Amino acid sequence: MATDPNISAELRTLDALQDTVDLVALDAAAVRTSIDLVEQLTAADLSKPTPCAEWTLHGLLTHMIAQHYGFAAASRGDGDPVLWKVRALGADPVQSYRDAAEHVIEAFAEPGVLDRKFPLAEFSADYEFSGAQAVSFHFIDYVVHSWDVAKTLGLTVQFDDELIEAVFPVAQAVPGGDIRLAPGAAFGPEVAWSSADRLDQIVAMLGRSPEWPR
Repeated sequence: MATDPNISAELRTLDALQDTVDLVALDAAAVRTSIDLVEQLTAADLSKPTPCAEWTLHGLLTHMIAQHYGFAAASRGDGDPVLWKVRALGADPVQSYRDAAEHVIEAFAEPGVLDRKFPLAEFSADYEFSGAQAVSFHFIDYVVHSWDVAKTLGLTVQFDDELIEAVFPVAQAVPGGDIRLAPGAAFGPEVAWSSADRLDQIVAMLGRSPEWPR
């Protein structure tokens, strides 16, 4: 695979983030927050709707697990799209999620991971992404998915100020326009917001209503 010469300037700015913040540590913090939230669910919660309109909590968890394993494989240079497919939650959904989350944290913690090229089969079949871009993609996903899980369970998610300020430019770099209307798009069109809360602004930029489910 080659690096896509047509990747937008916004995405290229993600490469510069590794010079100002510890992307791997921040991503791990976001993922650990998601673990803490998932550990609070019960079997009855799995059928609840989520801010991801097409998914119940069960569907969201299987998506999150598949993403963790897919990104972990990509960090080792494995671009097999099969590794991104959803898998059954198993008898203990919380443990299934915890195992996947710890797996990607461990994979990203390997030395030199930001210097690697990631074949992200779910994003492109033809190009590789820089380590900083790939970890940034995962980082924004798990800030937003932590918020999704918290909203579904009626909980409040807490991130420290450093993490929120670091993820804001990542949210700004997510491509907009018609791509967000495509089937299976990771994020919907931006929605209006009036809150001064930075996390509310981030989720609104990425197509979630901060006031969900209202």
